[in-house]
Amino acid sequence: MVFPLIGSGTWKPARIFGLGGMPSSHSSVVCGTATAIGLSRGFYSAEFALALVLAAVVMTDAAGVRRNAGRQAKVLNKMIQDLFETGQGMDYGKLKEMMGHSPFEVLVGALLGILLAVWIM
Repeated sequence: MVFPLIGSGTWKPARIFGLGGMPSSHSSVVCGTATAIGLSRGFYSAEFALALVLAAVVMTDAAGVRRNAGRQAKVLNKMIQDLFETGQGMDYGKLKEMMGHSPFEVLVGALLGILLAVWIM
């Protein structure tokens, strides 16, 4: 949310509720939760193990599945545009292309969540 402001100098409130971008808020939340559970209940507790598995699933989804869906949307948007311009296709609404995160965005989100949890606890 703050990074687009720093990078481009323009405030985009829609980015608060949008998908993708820097850092991964999903990664921040699940890593912060896992860290807080580890600090409070112990890093050998069942609760921490469950939180750690959940964090791994969420971060894999953010960097893998959703990112690839965004790439596919980009290709489909180009194909639809090309077909529409030649008069061979129908006009469909544009698909969302920014859906996932790069591995770096996931890593930064995870580190942010861990640091915040340590700071708060």
